[in-house]
Amino acid sequence: MNLVLRKIIFSTLFNFSLLTLLIIGIQNSTERKKINLIIGKTGDLPLSFIIGSSFISGSILGSFSMKNKQ
Repeated sequence: MNLVLRKIIFSTLFNFSLLTLLIIGIQNSTERKKINLIIGKTGDLPLSFIIGSSFISGSILGSFSMKNKQ
């Protein structure tokens, strides 16, 4: 299997599993915050979801930038 294709599949599966664990983990989260976006504010989101989703998006962007360098 091509090395680039393997890295894409691994990155996709890893980030999907992180997202699944994040969704399971936020079930008991009680602290909620709003996010200020350019077009307005979001609804109340659990703080753990905000932190976890930013980590996962950074992981995805980091894996794409590493693929271009190799």
